Amino acid sequence: MVKMASSGTAILRRISASMALLLGVLILLSTGSCDEQVPLIMWTSEGVSMPHESPPPAGHIVGQQQLASYLEKALNTGPQNVVLFLQDKMSIEDFTMYGGAFGNEQDSVFPNLKGALTSSSSPLVLPAVSWPASNAVIGQLQDQLETTPLYMDPETLSQLRLNASSPALLVFRMPYSMGADLISAKEILSGNDEVVGQVLSIMKTQSVPYTAIYTGLRPSREVASISVEVELGGGRSLLQARGGYRDRQREREGQRKIMEKAEIYSPVEFKKGDETCIMLWAKGLSVSILQKGRWEEHDLAPSTFGEGVKPSLQGSSCDKSKSRLVLNYENVLGFRNFKLILVMSQRHYKVSARRWFTLDNVELEYDGKTAAFNGSRHIYAPAEYSYRCESVTNFRWPLLIPRSTKDLANQWRVSFEDFQIQGFNLSGTEFSYASDCAGFFSPGIWMGLMTSLLMVLVLTYGLHMIMQLRTMDRFDDPKGPAISVPQTE
Repeated sequence: MVKMASSGTAILRRISASMALLLGVLILLSTGSCDEQVPLIMWTSEGVSMPHESPPPAGHIVGQQQLASYLEKALNTGPQNVVLFLQDKMSIEDFTMYGGAFGNEQDSVFPNLKGALTSSSSPLVLPAVSWPASNAVIGQLQDQLETTPLYMDPETLSQLRLNASSPALLVFRMPYSMGADLISAKEILSGNDEVVGQVLSIMKTQSVPYTAIYTGLRPSREVASISVEVELGGGRSLLQARGGYRDRQREREGQRKIMEKAEIYSPVEFKKGDETCIMLWAKGLSVSILQKGRWEEHDLAPSTFGEGVKPSLQGSSCDKSKSRLVLNYENVLGFRNFKLILVMSQRHYKVSARRWFTLDNVELEYDGKTAAFNGSRHIYAPAEYSYRCESVTNFRWPLLIPRSTKDLANQWRVSFEDFQIQGFNLSGTEFSYASDCAGFFSPGIWMGLMTSLLMVLVLTYGLHMIMQLRTMDRFDDPKGPAISVPQTE
């Protein structure tokens, strides 16, 4: 009887904690929209607790420094094996619209997430985290754990053997699609929850304690107005006034504009004397190496671009015909000294009667070895222009080609997102007019042209067949002699 009473008390405590957690989420949700915020959920494996963290006050948006403080406190006492579920887009409405993961709803799209939060002794839900802060989660975890992230899927995780004494950062990327109807988003979120369930089940079979984090890179939707009423103790109280909402909306709009301006960081500049001769900018920059049958990725963008970031450019040079930009890094994928080198040249072409510049080589130097890619076939622009491309990689429609099949470049992946570079004829500290890599004919245009051509051919063939029809010059008269058709052998 005592055991039954204690178990019943524990269940009631869990239900009360879940209801209190849901109430806190709704209070925070009612004070703002999600046009610039994403939620972050953190919990530990069953039987492991982390220090209790009180949620921020209503209307407060968790920034990068405050989020780093939350993560540091959790990892100092919690498990060092971190499982990060990183969804492309996420908003708090994804949990409230499709069956909450925090309350007592029966029809929920997130049964695995709900079960994990219920079994955890100290879950933490941050409904309003600025999306620049959520983008920096990987870098913050990497610095605190002093390990490189491993991008995985459930099948790869089942083959990996983890050790509770050595930290590990396991990243699971999950999609998000918002189509014309809400059913597609609901199905994808349900599939993501199944992935969460598979990963947590594998971690449980390995008996390794872990800290799990579920967040997104961008908000999934915008909400113009939210008003929430909560019934508590028989009475009803309005949590948000209409006039105050407008004031906070104006304040959030100003914060959004400030964040948009802060996101556009200045490019990397190499100066010869007082004049800038090389400029490089990219929204995303990463390198990956193939080790033990899987790709290990390192994000170089935080240490290359951003406010206050000044990578070492030792070894760079430039003149009228050659430009060489050398980016020096430390501790990249286990290599103490790591260099990313971009070599450009320009010369006069008689056919076009003008000068062009090409990105001849993209080189990776590490531990005395070099992996080189040739980009001159695809990456070129007039000498007085800059070159811009949405994606520059050596995989998935590659623009960078290894020098040979035996080159070390086959073990590496280099990826630039929203890439722009200029190595000649710079005036001031701004890029010149950009020559974009996008072709004049997009795939959609080609499909339309081919379909139109096929329809014209079918119509032409049909008209030709109709014009070849001939009527008979004689008809069979039943009153006269029958028409005889001679047979030819």
